[in-house]
Amino acid sequence: MTATPHQTGRLTSYAHGGGCACKIPPGELEAVLAGLPGRGTAPDGAGTLLVGLDDGDDAAVVTSPATPGVGLVATADFFTPVVDDPYDWGRIAATNALSDVYAMGGTPLVAVNLLCWPRDLLPMDVAAEVLRGGADVGRLAGCHVAGGHSVDDPEPKYGMAVTGLVDVERLLRNDAGVAGVPLSLTKPLGVGVLNSRHKATGEVFPQAVDAMTTLNAEASRAAVAAGARAATDVTGFGLLGHLLKMARASGVDAVVDAAAVPYLDGVRDALRDGHVSGGTRRNLDWVRPHLASRLGEDELLLLADAQTSGGLLVAGEVPGAPVVGELVPRRGASVEVHVR
Repeated sequence: MTATPHQTGRLTSYAHGGGCACKIPPGELEAVLAGLPGRGTAPDGAGTLLVGLDDGDDAAVVTSPATPGVGLVATADFFTPVVDDPYDWGRIAATNALSDVYAMGGTPLVAVNLLCWPRDLLPMDVAAEVLRGGADVGRLAGCHVAGGHSVDDPEPKYGMAVTGLVDVERLLRNDAGVAGVPLSLTKPLGVGVLNSRHKATGEVFPQAVDAMTTLNAEASRAAVAAGARAATDVTGFGLLGHLLKMARASGVDAVVDAAAVPYLDGVRDALRDGHVSGGTRRNLDWVRPHLASRLGEDELLLLADAQTSGGLLVAGEVPGAPVVGELVPRRGASVEVHVR
């Protein structure tokens, strides 16, 4: 039986941040990664690294002579509680981890759990509920969930390391965007401000949970079938942050039609009441030097809202998904994102 909030305290109260909003800010992360080896430094006999550190893509992709035409996709993702219900947190974290494979156009094959748990503060039956949520998402995705690793930690964290497969001729990557191609977004934005409100008030937002537990499998298949070659998922760096990375890696600029961007119900009320995470503000600060816009701060904060288990941002038209902008030719020496 799951422990009640009265027995354990609210799960989100054990976390300094929530979900992907607790990521290290993009600028700081890039400074750390800048000194690590990139392309052309692979060890002998390790296959061919198609996607690695160079452009901050969603997952690594490597090929082997033993399996020509097939890429192995590897990723890991975990975070602190984003909701108070442990089963939902497990589902959200697993959906988010699997999303990195879908963002590359791949299919998840096997996942292992990553669990950090304050065993002296939270009952282990709560941890079991988190793992049950992850296992159920794995089954839904047709992905094996087999074991993992756990540590005693003052702050609860959960996620997965996931391995998948991809047809290298149909690989989606964030450096393959070309000018003149529209941008499609497969999930509405706004889970960041709703999760911030949930953490502050305890209000439950089923629309946010539904969005965060919707697999990107169908969206990925639709993008590949439509001939897309560039995509990323929209998570902790917000729409603007992930779009900036795609445009920069692809050598193009980008335009966002703010009026076309969909949002979950209740998002503007949460924004009005001040429920904006520090991660969202850091996202906007990072993008701002590359931003050209006359929109007000509130609109820009929503576009930079740190998403957890968000949708795919695809360079191309995806059936059923709104077109929210386009990639355009690079106009200057550095990348620009124009928001109109």
